[in-house]
Amino acid sequence: MGRPTLGDLALDGWERLSRRAGLGPNSRRARKFGTFGQGSLICFPPQVIYNEHAMHIGEGTIFGPWCALSVGMAPGQELLSDRMLVIGDNCLIGRGCSIAAHFEVVIEDGVFFGPNVFVTDQNHDNSDPDLPIGKQSRPEKPVRIGANSWLGTGVVVTPGVTIGKRVMVGANSVVTTDLPDDCVAGGAPARVLKSSPPPAES
Repeated sequence: MGRPTLGDLALDGWERLSRRAGLGPNSRRARKFGTFGQGSLICFPPQVIYNEHAMHIGEGTIFGPWCALSVGMAPGQELLSDRMLVIGDNCLIGRGCSIAAHFEVVIEDGVFFGPNVFVTDQNHDNSDPDLPIGKQSRPEKPVRIGANSWLGTGVVVTPGVTIGKRVMVGANSVVTTDLPDDCVAGGAPARVLKSSPPPAES
């Protein structure tokens, strides 16, 4: 097979580092979270994590590399509550996803995100023409994503949206209004494309 190249050695070292540097429930950093459930893991490297004392992560939830988890505008900011970002059990948040909570974002159990999904409960405004848009903001509105839903690659979820349970949202959709349980949605803005039968009662 020949001697390993410098690239082989670098890749092997990066993979070993990534496995060992993941943020798990027994790590010192995990103790800063409001809750960090057993079996959960934030893969290395994260993009950014701050104000984690207001984040609550359930059990068995996995975040891919390069995810960003933020509460408020900046580290150390005084927050509205100590429970502003809540993510349930057995979720999978794909690589490169970003979740920004300024008021309340709730992701229920069993939700899967593809890569590069963006979820936020705050948006900018442009009502004052003399002020940069980046310095203007609209009132925060809570976001909820229902259990066992799936959001495809590049989906954007905007403030005030409730996505129901068992909802499929197609890649690159922009969700600006509520979506009911048991539907398939897509587009920008996203709309219901198909309704699915709810699961049979046991």
